[in-house]
Amino acid sequence: MPPVSLPHPQGEMMCEVMPTISEDTALSQRGSQSSASDPDSHFEQLMVNMLDERDRLLDTLRETQESLGLTQQHLEDVIYDRDSLQRQLSSALPQVGASQKPRPVCLFTYKL
Repeated sequence: MPPVSLPHPQGEMMCEVMPTISEDTALSQRGSQSSASDPDSHFEQLMVNMLDERDRLLDTLRETQESLGLTQQHLEDVIYDRDSLQRQLSSALPQVGASQKPRPVCLFTYKL
C-alpha cells in the first residue's frame, strides 16, 4: 500500500504517513511475533532467517565435503587400478627395441 500524503493546513505537503497495520493482521502474517512496524522484531526475524540460511548452507557444505571425500577415494582406487593394469600390460607385451618400429596394438574394440 503506498504512503498517504497529509496536506499542511496552508496547502503545502508536509509529510508522508504509512498506513497503519493492525496487530491481528501482522500476527497472522508473522506468527506470534509483534507487529511488522516494530524495528526490533524485524531485525530479530532477519537474524533468525540468516541463522536458518547459515544452517542450511553448513549442511550443504558437509554433504558436499563428504561427497568430495568419496569421489577422491574412488579416484585413488581408479588410479591404482590403472597403474596396476599398466604394469601388467608392460610386463606381458614384448619390449620393442630402439631400432624396431613399434606395431600398433588394439586392446579394445568398440561397437556402435
